[in-house]
Amino acid sequence: MTHASPAATHAVPTGGPAGPGAYVLGVDSGGSGLRVALGRVGEPGPLATTVCAEPVRTGPGGIDAGHLLDQLLPAARELLERASAAASAEARSDARPSGSRADQASAHEVAAVAIGAAGMATLGERLRAELPGALADALGVRRVALAADAVTAYAGAVGQRPGAVVAGGTGMIALGTDLKEWHRADGWGHLLGDSGGGAWIGRAGLDAAMRAHDGRRGGSAALLERLRAVFGPAETLPGLLYPRSDRPAVLASFAPEVAACAGADPVAAGILRQAASHVAEAAAAVCPVPTEPDGEGGGGGEVALTGGLFRMGEPLIAPLREELARLLPGARVTTATGDPLTGALRIAHALATGDLRLPRHPTMLFVPREQETGQREETAVRSEPRSE
Repeated sequence: MTHASPAATHAVPTGGPAGPGAYVLGVDSGGSGLRVALGRVGEPGPLATTVCAEPVRTGPGGIDAGHLLDQLLPAARELLERASAAASAEARSDARPSGSRADQASAHEVAAVAIGAAGMATLGERLRAELPGALADALGVRRVALAADAVTAYAGAVGQRPGAVVAGGTGMIALGTDLKEWHRADGWGHLLGDSGGGAWIGRAGLDAAMRAHDGRRGGSAALLERLRAVFGPAETLPGLLYPRSDRPAVLASFAPEVAACAGADPVAAGILRQAASHVAEAAAAVCPVPTEPDGEGGGGGEVALTGGLFRMGEPLIAPLREELARLLPGARVTTATGDPLTGALRIAHALATGDLRLPRHPTMLFVPREQETGQREETAVRSEPRSE
């Protein structure tokens, strides 16, 4: 078992659970930018969302807390102003008396903020040290949770139930919990892992294409044709690929070509079957084993699939379901009900109402200890196979 060291915390005064009408913020920080959603306790879904197109910078000290705040705070204030104006307009149209819930809600401070960020687990030290205090000063926020993007993906896909999520895009990571501790498999990047993810599929497809170009065993003429259509002459591909700093994304861009060829090309179909096997193995490594059947004849747990990888459809999904049925008999394979921004907002709702059941952890799901009374002990993330 791997244990992370607790991060620094900032004391944030809190009261009891927030009541209906209090505002909450969910934040998703990723490679394409910062997304912010405003919600209200007691009401499902976001009231409004906004996007900051510039990704948060990462430097030698990790994720840049100042740069994140420079984008988040104006976005949050804009959403609060819009929500306040909408509430006032609603109150006027309904001729509500002064002091109605809409008037009261518009005056509320933000009760909770949950921020999910790519790289939070390994590069989030500055965020954990600086954001709770900065958000308390700027927004009067009562509770803050800082989460790895895999955790917000889990919350968006599964909610606060035991289960597992596979987040697949350019990379691939599986995360599961029994609500006592987190279990992680893969997510180690395209050089060390991400097996079955978009970059892995794209690289395998390009390898098969280059084999066909050379006349080696295992080549695919169909994939060679697609390589030439996408990148040009095969012999120029190394010069196009190796100098790029975004090599994983370039590799992943070829994954849909592999899926498109899979119906008629056995080599492409075999690549997707192997990818499905890798993804299923990661899911099986993290999915909690129920102690008793769930009453529906299953008892194999829930595995939710989320991310662009699974938009490749049946060429990948069909073999993946077969592998999951073999490795996790009785598991319910579902499509995510929400994305990481939805997950961040759900965590903020739960934090505001004192109902956060997902395991706290110093790097995966960080909640400053001063914010809560009776908080459970911080848990570890297991990244090796679980003993049965």
